[in-house]
Amino acid sequence: MRLGVLDVGSNTVHLLVVDAHPGARPIPTASHKAVLRLMRYLEPDGAINDEGVAAILAAVGDAADAAKDAGIDELLPFATSAIREAANGEEVLARVARETGVELQVLSGDDEARLTFLAVRRWYGWSAERILLFDIGGGSLEIANGGDEVPDVARSLPLGAGRSTVAFLPDDPPSPDQVAALRTHAAEVLAAAVGDFGHLPSPDHVVGSSKTIRSLARLAGWTEEGVGSEERSMLRRKGLDDWIPRLARIPADARPALPGITADRTFQIVAGAVVLSEAMRAFDVNELDVSPWALREGLILRRLDRMS
Repeated sequence: MRLGVLDVGSNTVHLLVVDAHPGARPIPTASHKAVLRLMRYLEPDGAINDEGVAAILAAVGDAADAAKDAGIDELLPFATSAIREAANGEEVLARVARETGVELQVLSGDDEARLTFLAVRRWYGWSAERILLFDIGGGSLEIANGGDEVPDVARSLPLGAGRSTVAFLPDDPPSPDQVAALRTHAAEVLAAAVGDFGHLPSPDHVVGSSKTIRSLARLAGWTEEGVGSEERSMLRRKGLDDWIPRLARIPADARPALPGITADRTFQIVAGAVVLSEAMRAFDVNELDVSPWALREGLILRRLDRMS
């Protein structure tokens, strides 16, 4: 069957179309993406303003048309932290349903972590044993740890790359003091969360997922041959920390000239790098693998499992 997964996130509205059936690897056939950066549309009271709502409606409508043109059998539409936490989130969801016909499922932060963990487990398999996962979105950082397909602990923290940029890095490029303030804040939030994982055994495999982490790995990490035609991407904290001061000195409009930094992530890549660095430090991680699969693939796999 042909499935479409529509991800209405804090940074983008992304439609992924795959051909899939139970027991087989989903094969991507089409992709459609619009860059929103919803954090810039938030009012002081936490509501998404009229311009932001209009941008959501236009992007979801275009994605729905693209899904129809792709001949999908079923659409799996969902929204994450930007709409989940908006003061007018329920109103926005109702307008999206009314004006586009798309009824978005709102995922909790813990659900995001669990679904992403499922995708990562399936990608790396049982030989990876116990996995510790970091996933950085626009609005939140998800962390999960477990030895099975369902993590033993899954947490969502308000340390997304877009959220952190708006709150701590207002200048372009940010000042060293702003970067330091974000580091301090991230370290404090993570220190409060580390204890939730303290009773678990040490992970055998540490994995990062999300476009932000993939971009940082291309910039500051390295790749080697993996299984079949897949490359294995890895990132060390030392390499990341070496790049952060240099990255922070470069204006956002010049960052896409760097390896791995795309236009849709250029404004929030510094914050994402700082948050990832502090997450790795908090959990005493020196190196991680970068997963090609993340939340969207997790939703597809869960849907296929239910068909089985």
